[in-house]
Amino acid sequence: MLPKVNQILYMQVNSIDDEESKIEYKSRIADITDTAIVIEIPLNEQTGRLKRLYEGDELNAYFLNMGGVKHYFTTSVSGFREDVVRLVELKLPEHDSITQVQRRSFLRVLAELEIAVKFSEQIQFVALTEDVGGGGISFTCEGHIPLGLQAAVSCWLLVPFKNGSIEHIPFKGEIVRVKKLETGRQLMMVRFVEITDRERQKLIRFCFERQMDFRKR
Repeated sequence: MLPKVNQILYMQVNSIDDEESKIEYKSRIADITDTAIVIEIPLNEQTGRLKRLYEGDELNAYFLNMGGVKHYFTTSVSGFREDVVRLVELKLPEHDSITQVQRRSFLRVLAELEIAVKFSEQIQFVALTEDVGGGGISFTCEGHIPLGLQAAVSCWLLVPFKNGSIEHIPFKGEIVRVKKLETGRQLMMVRFVEITDRERQKLIRFCFERQMDFRKR
């Protein structure tokens, strides 16, 4: 599924500047050709300033369908077009590279990320995740931790991005399942209970980047 003319495209620039990579811009799609999505100059809604893009800039972008489902893809600036206003040409993504993310069915990817876990003042440790997603994560830990289902947990997840930036994402969750592994360790499956939309979007962005890496292999 591709976006349509006049739809709004939301995007972040892949940048080595950590603050720049966090800024979300929006733009109207002016045209779609066989090779490009043509957009107006992106706008930073918080500052009201236009964002100047350069050929080769890499972008993480998404658009919404009528049902409010987000469709993510990566692209890059391929050129410019002079019209009544200057327009930006983005490389048209392949159909199968567009990832659909629904709030009830978040994308999950395999990933070993460092996570600091706190169950209580007595039980705190660092572990590695098995997978992560916009709705929750799973991680492995020592098998002697006496925990039941629905246990509350506070975590800080270390998330690296393709542009070299690293984010510390805090959240609170609850254990929804515990699985005993053959190694004697425990696999804890956690559902997010408290996480800001901003932090959740960072995780979704990481999952999208990770999925794109898997597809290139």
